[in-house]
Amino acid sequence: MHPADWRLINGERLEAIPAVLARARGNAVARTLSASEWLLRRKRDGRFVAVGRGGAVRELQRGILERADRDDLAALEHADQRGAAPRPVAGLLRRLHELGLDEAGYADDAGLALVPEPHVLCWAGRDRYRRPLWLLGPAAGAWRAMQRAARADGIVLEAISGYRSHDYQLGIFRRKLARGQSVAEILRVNAAPGFSEHHAGDAMDIGTPGERAAEESFEATPAFAWLQRRAGDFGFTMSYPRGNPHGIDYEPWHWRHGAG
Repeated sequence: MHPADWRLINGERLEAIPAVLARARGNAVARTLSASEWLLRRKRDGRFVAVGRGGAVRELQRGILERADRDDLAALEHADQRGAAPRPVAGLLRRLHELGLDEAGYADDAGLALVPEPHVLCWAGRDRYRRPLWLLGPAAGAWRAMQRAARADGIVLEAISGYRSHDYQLGIFRRKLARGQSVAEILRVNAAPGFSEHHAGDAMDIGTPGERAAEESFEATPAFAWLQRRAGDFGFTMSYPRGNPHGIDYEPWHWRHGAG
């Protein structure tokens, strides 16, 4: 499979990525991955649970697939046929209620919309930390073109992060709650699960070598000056300038494709 064809296939509990992207630890795992097309990861805990080829699925460890995971497999098989259409948010809403969050009230207070996840995301290269970067198809193509144009001007743009699942954001809340923080305290620095632009697959955090990630000091770099001049040519706009109506802190590193 050519990198241009690599996809992340998104289910409610599981996501599938090309097995070639996994880093094998040991010969046995390497052989398993080389004979597989897909590697399945449980979104709730980030654990790799199975490999797949064609319609066959093989557990990486006996009994690791939970019953609800197996129920999700059938839906996952058809997810790639739905393109970039948003996934249902019923499961997310149940978990928001478990946190004591009312999605309508939060949306009104923050001026943010609930963001469904796409069924399918496209390979957009790797981020600064060598992690796979996933975006919607148009955003992935625009990002690669923008990187090339910046490089031609002597500017290096790095992806810090792209798509993030609802479960990723929920995990942040659960870890902080376990450390004794309240939901109200967490909301002062983290958007509620389901309300981050990153969930849609068209937003990303951008950095440049030698500059710390997601810091306001990014605005003083040549990379940010270049983005201000040229990002619009590739369909990217900065989501949270100073004085934005959402009350979100100034984020010169956060850019969204197709929002203008």
